Amino acid sequence: MAADLGELLVPYMPTIRVPRTGDRVFKSECAFSFDSPESEGGLYVCMNTFLGFGREHVERHYRKTGQSVYMHLKRHVKEKATGAAGGAIPRRRNGKVFLDLELNRDFNGEDYEYEDEAKLVIFPDHFEIPLPNIEELPALVTIACDAVLNAPSAYKKQEPESWEEEIQVSRHARSLRQLDNGVRIPPSGWKCQKCEMRENLWLNLTDGAVLCGKWFFDGSGGNGHALEHYRETNYPLAVKLDTITPDGADVYSFEEEEAVLDPHISEHLSHFGIDMLQMQKRTENGHHTDNNARPRVSEWEVIQESGMKLKAVYGSGYTGIKNLGNSCYLGTVMQVLFSIPDFQRMYVGNLQRIYDYSPLDPTQDFATQMAKLGHGLLSGQYSKPPMKSELIEQVMKEEYKHQQKGVSPRMLKALVSRGHPEFSSNRQQDAQDLLLHIINLVERNSAGSENPSDVFRFLVEERVQCCQTRRVRYTQRVDYCIQLPAPIEAATNREELLAYEAKRKDAEENMRAPPQPVRARIPFTACLQAFTEPENVPDFWSSALQAKSAGVKTSRFASFPEYLLVQIKKFTFGVDWVPKKLDLAIDVPDFLDLNRLRATGLQASEEELPDLMPPIVLPEDTRDNSMSSVDSPEIDEAAVMQLAEMGFPLEACRKAVYYTGNMGPEMAFNWIIAHMEEPDFAEPLTLPSMIDPGPSTSDSPMGATPLANSPPEESIAILTSMGFPRTHSIQALKATNNNLERALDWIFTHPEEEESDALSDMADTEPNDNTFSNANSHSDSTLSPDRDTSGPRVKDGPGRYELFAFISHMGASTMSGHYVCHIKKEGRWVIYNDHKVCLSERPPKDLGYIYFYHRLSSS
Repeated sequence: MAADLGELLVPYMPTIRVPRTGDRVFKSECAFSFDSPESEGGLYVCMNTFLGFGREHVERHYRKTGQSVYMHLKRHVKEKATGAAGGAIPRRRNGKVFLDLELNRDFNGEDYEYEDEAKLVIFPDHFEIPLPNIEELPALVTIACDAVLNAPSAYKKQEPESWEEEIQVSRHARSLRQLDNGVRIPPSGWKCQKCEMRENLWLNLTDGAVLCGKWFFDGSGGNGHALEHYRETNYPLAVKLDTITPDGADVYSFEEEEAVLDPHISEHLSHFGIDMLQMQKRTENGHHTDNNARPRVSEWEVIQESGMKLKAVYGSGYTGIKNLGNSCYLGTVMQVLFSIPDFQRMYVGNLQRIYDYSPLDPTQDFATQMAKLGHGLLSGQYSKPPMKSELIEQVMKEEYKHQQKGVSPRMLKALVSRGHPEFSSNRQQDAQDLLLHIINLVERNSAGSENPSDVFRFLVEERVQCCQTRRVRYTQRVDYCIQLPAPIEAATNREELLAYEAKRKDAEENMRAPPQPVRARIPFTACLQAFTEPENVPDFWSSALQAKSAGVKTSRFASFPEYLLVQIKKFTFGVDWVPKKLDLAIDVPDFLDLNRLRATGLQASEEELPDLMPPIVLPEDTRDNSMSSVDSPEIDEAAVMQLAEMGFPLEACRKAVYYTGNMGPEMAFNWIIAHMEEPDFAEPLTLPSMIDPGPSTSDSPMGATPLANSPPEESIAILTSMGFPRTHSIQALKATNNNLERALDWIFTHPEEEESDALSDMADTEPNDNTFSNANSHSDSTLSPDRDTSGPRVKDGPGRYELFAFISHMGASTMSGHYVCHIKKEGRWVIYNDHKVCLSERPPKDLGYIYFYHRLSSS
């Protein structure tokens, strides 16, 4: 028999491998489905690629690759007998455990026992060789089988390889020198001190300089000013501003050229006014919450409807998603996305085509993993009601035992979070950030095919007006979500809130227990009104004046999306850097009519601002061109003195009055508040006209730069070094206002085309979390006002909507707490709370965080 087995395996020996260091063995879950060794058909592990396949999918892999030898893993699970018969859990015959119990907790309890079975299967004849067969199998096969059975889970092997586990303590951490320069970092509103960048910002821990990082493929952008600063100063350590949590922060050592650990990070941040020690947390029911749990008790109960006996539902569309520890933000987002027909058609409707054309490693293919999760949620295979006999037993047992198991999003989470510093961690994250990240991945992976995220795309028209000349500029940009402010001053229970605050302060001063908290109740109409009001534009440069001036901006819908995402801005930072969540209840309507917010474009009575950009001003030049008496501008000295009497530096007051167009001390005061943290706040006023403009054309007075100028050569070089044609790279940079990150997305979504067509298509930017009222680097993209917005990239229509889903958050900040979602299906609301799916009795629509509306038909 031994000789027979040896001869049988000889033709397949070249295809059988022993797992090497770095190989991942997928022996817990199928790459195309959620089948596992506990499934009826077991799991087949390829002995060459070590990918796992359910019975339904192993034939496809055999046909595609010709690989014939698989290890078939099967776990038989049964409940323990009660009484004396319930002995120890039996072991597999060779004493090996091939299944990672951490990935299958449903059977990892004292009430179950299991028996594992493994065998080699040779395709296409399905010849089976039971294992172990040490004496009968060739030595190489025996070694390979033993290595596969002993290999850790593919994901368990990844975890210690993540940079969070590998980082070492920096040699600069203990002796880091910090300058006593009085720098204090505000909790928001950061921007690069050299290029105005507002993302991927790093705080130098020596002098408090806030500068942008380098540009990477993982979605973070920048111009490398933080690295330049290190080369100029040799200040070695910097921390990424948006990664600071109670657990620590992402720290990078320029000198050591790697991410490092700073054991004294709390002290180093405190030097610049960032108090990490107040951001305490604890863990409750597996979810992170804050120590001050009392104000959140009712929120947890109301949102989860925990005081009611909710009826579980099963079948297609009612499958839960397991929580991997802190992955509820991912589960809620995916539940809502796969309730939208466009996502269902794209990934589940094309399931077989996606699977047939998937790459050799389907675990690394975005479309495959989206199709896998979509099919798992919609097929009903993983959401079946218990048998009648089981129901009788369940009446006598604990409730959790008859809840559905749900599907595990581990494979998709590993893929979508790869290279992302936040989502690749095990910490809780913001569901809104994840949603936009997923939309971005859908965009990148849908080039040349149907793009389901188009249902969220819409155009924003921004109108900016120079307060001095009254001239205007209209631009358009793409967005995917509107963020509504929550004006506390509009609360209908304002008196009650004031009374509560007085009681709270009194209790705090007298060391008594705090009173029962009061939740602010804000009308939705007030949120919408605050959203549409004009706002001041910081650092507005008027092309008509060729100088900074006061400007105001209003935003409207240039198109209405098929599906409207609405986020309530509940999260903020306190002045002490403690992240806070506003305790709000908003009467969000079931039906929404936004037609009155439709953009109108340039009016006949309006005059446009010249199409010029500000001149380039070198920092060193500004110090050599201080204000002279000859060139002094007209400044309202009375307003300057009023501000100076408040204690502000005289030069700062002069700049404030000048840049707000002598419109009075109140406007200038607002400018001071917005700019007082800037390093040049108190430096003398320097005007663009006082700096040598260099060569200029007659169309570009005073050194102003035409918008049509060529992009920076270094940006072009980066794209061409990646293999993209020079002309196409220039088109992409021009279309995205020289933003490298968005230019790359533009290239992926725009095959090479005629230059005239490319220049007119400037709307394809990546999704971002801008509101209509945010002025940052993502809102620079412009569109011709007469562009046809009814094209395939923008699905315009009436602005009337109906609410069909919302995601709610419980906890004190996005870094802690728990997410659940409610979705309206078949005319009834359903709550999705991790793996539990039940009919909702009282959907808490007033406590939601992200709301999803679908457009009503014109009829």
